Amino acid sequence: MSDRFGHDQANHGVHGRAQPGGLSVSENGYTLELDSTILTAGMQPVSFRVIGPDGQAVTEFTPEHEKELHFIAVRRDTTGFQHVHPVMDEKGTWSVELALEPGDWRFFADIHPVGHDGTMTLGIDVAVAGTYDPQPLPEATRIAQIGEYTVALDGGLLPGEPSELTLTVSRNDRPVTDLQPYLAAYGHLVALRVGDLGYLHVHPEGEPGDGTTAPGPEIAFMAVAPSAGTYRLYLDFQHNDVVRTAEFTVQTTTTTPRPDAASQDAPEHRGHHRSGHAHH
Repeated sequence: MSDRFGHDQANHGVHGRAQPGGLSVSENGYTLELDSTILTAGMQPVSFRVIGPDGQAVTEFTPEHEKELHFIAVRRDTTGFQHVHPVMDEKGTWSVELALEPGDWRFFADIHPVGHDGTMTLGIDVAVAGTYDPQPLPEATRIAQIGEYTVALDGGLLPGEPSELTLTVSRNDRPVTDLQPYLAAYGHLVALRVGDLGYLHVHPEGEPGDGTTAPGPEIAFMAVAPSAGTYRLYLDFQHNDVVRTAEFTVQTTTTTPRPDAASQDAPEHRGHHRSGHAHH
């Protein structure tokens, strides 16, 4: 990857200048416009547009990691994470189906409009009707279990400073060494700041086919936490033709944790991790 610090260096920066994306519905003259910000629970169609500085729907985007737009949905309590790829029609309207439970949600659109000098992340709040049963934030953990797969997290988040995060994938206690490329990478990591869901979209060091990056079991990322606090991490990885998501709760530190810190977590203490879900 040409940008070792993440998907949007202008936002992520280093040495105290890091800023999260997705906190605004409008940025640099571009606005995220949903057909409806009140939805019902269940599998629901969602349609939206990116309105450009000229007031018209944008129809030309520069692909980033094989897609012209990455769409993230997460409930405000950090559950229900989905990373999907909508389809755009000729008029600039994007459409996708999401699995929604009642509650307050945040939708993010990660885009690079043609003519703009970089990527940006726009965010918008959505209300899903029904009885809301908010879940407590999972305790900090460095082990995630997704069916037969275990993902261990080494490293930590440092406020305003670049730090390395290494995620190691195993299946039935055996290292996975044949991860499949997914969107031109062996893994994708989204970090959300708890409290306002400030958004960081980072990508791993190296890429498939570069002659040096192995297809597992380790996936290394460089990340910058924009501030001290608690973050939720969501790792997407593909194996046996299925994309799975591992979730972690991480608190920033002033020093990077020792590499063996993951082994100190009891395997049964894994927060609320669900079976991997397919991405579109």
